[in-house]
Amino acid sequence: MSLVDSNWLEKNLNKIKIIDCSWHMPQTERSGFEEYNKEHIPNAIFFDLDENSKIDTDLPHMLTDINSWELLISSMGIENKDEIVIYDNSDVISSCRCWYNLIYFGHNPKLVHVLDGGLKKWKKENKITNNETVSSIPSNYKANENKKLVKDKQEIDKNISKNEFNVIDARSRERFEGKVAEPRKGLRSGSIKNSFCLPFSELLNNDDHTFIAKDKIVEKFNSIGFDHNKNVIFSCGSGVTASVLALAYSLINAKYMPTIYDGSWSEYGKN
Repeated sequence: MSLVDSNWLEKNLNKIKIIDCSWHMPQTERSGFEEYNKEHIPNAIFFDLDENSKIDTDLPHMLTDINSWELLISSMGIENKDEIVIYDNSDVISSCRCWYNLIYFGHNPKLVHVLDGGLKKWKKENKITNNETVSSIPSNYKANENKKLVKDKQEIDKNISKNEFNVIDARSRERFEGKVAEPRKGLRSGSIKNSFCLPFSELLNNDDHTFIAKDKIVEKFNSIGFDHNKNVIFSCGSGVTASVLALAYSLINAKYMPTIYDGSWSEYGKN
């Protein structure tokens, strides 16, 4: 159960930990934290996607180190046994990345969920929000990195000739095909050789940003022609929307553990 709906969350507000992972691209000039302070789902704790990524790199949203992760999650009052629901206030993309991070660092995948449709759908249904400060009692969280769930550039390059796994890119087809410029400076246009393209937006309903039905997700993945007998690695611009594909794929393949090329095109497309 990687997705929960708003009714399920409403019934379980006081039984689980809730994370607000609202994040926006820099060019929007929006602050997820400021918006969280104005309005959030009751009991939600804020997770800053930028601040809680690796700091000694110029690549965005890279996984932090295990010690920093343990300190962060402990400060949020989250325990290893906790069931967690993550949401954001835009297009569910950043909540999916937080979902991936938690699984990568060893939280039980059965206990980590994303709110389908996020805060927008929650508010559309007139469910309660507030701006109350949430105080957390620090825990002693212990992480357990699963390094099989991340790929680096060397592994991606090696796979071009060995073809041991599929690489599926979540960016738009125009970016994938090199027809438009990348939004981040210093990156060439194009894509990783032999990779496939499935824009993350095609897996979300336009009206409320919920995920499309499972049978439609199956159709979308089948349409791109990759080898289902090989593992799947997801990529995008900076490792965020790749997580949308990873979550969607986990909905139709119960055995799949989300695996991301963390550097994504921000690393691979450097001039």
